[in-house]
Amino acid sequence: MEKFIVRGPLKTTATKNKRKSPGPEREEADSGAEGSGRSKKRPKLDASHQSTTPLVGASWKHIRAEGLNCDYRILFNKAEADRIFQELEKEVEYFEGEFTKLHIFGKWHNIPRKQVTYGDAGLTYTYSGVTFSPKPWIPVLDHIRDQIQLTTGDTFNFVLINRYKDGHDHMGEHRDDERELAPRSPIASVSFGACRDFVFRHKDSRGKNPSRYIEAVKLQLEHGSLLMMNFPTNRYWYHSLPSRKKLLAPRINLTFRNVMALTPGQ
Repeated sequence: MEKFIVRGPLKTTATKNKRKSPGPEREEADSGAEGSGRSKKRPKLDASHQSTTPLVGASWKHIRAEGLNCDYRILFNKAEADRIFQELEKEVEYFEGEFTKLHIFGKWHNIPRKQVTYGDAGLTYTYSGVTFSPKPWIPVLDHIRDQIQLTTGDTFNFVLINRYKDGHDHMGEHRDDERELAPRSPIASVSFGACRDFVFRHKDSRGKNPSRYIEAVKLQLEHGSLLMMNFPTNRYWYHSLPSRKKLLAPRINLTFRNVMALTPGQ
């Protein structure tokens, strides 16, 4: 895995526009022929926010492979992450009933975790045969979203929350490529609780007889961490959270997205 990671302060790929901010900046996508198409200045943190962003100056780790473009860092220190985890456990209300099942390969299956969506009014998100409407934003989610924006400059209008009660709960291989997602937009994945393995697998390397071999990329998503999945990652790479049956502690993951309001017929 180490060969996919470059440690240290981020340097812009555009030499014409050197940023003056002393804080860390996240590299724009640079994946060969298909870049992100975005070139944003990362906002400078003022003194009023530094107490709620304890890790100003933390280094990004850049995860790169063919078509894979991700950035990873610790966003909240342990004390702040512990506080947020407890608030999520208290405030988040997960879906029940029909929204606890997914339609996969013609059959309905129970979701092996708890799940819910929050976001702006009027949005919907459909995957695996189920359409989800978001609940209104609550303060703890606004706080996490604000810290992502302060750190990256990216804004989001929707979040999918998954709660894994222990290592038996898991997420199968999939790509976040639903039609509601804004083209080329990043997905910000924030994790709290137990550290879990997270695996990327290239689409050409899946199945019993893959067309070619590309090594899987394995990460450990730590308590209080942020993983930015940038374009074109979800075009080429599947990701999963495998079962770890010896693990007893819970984990909460939040994936912030930009979702478009689709018109009938889209």
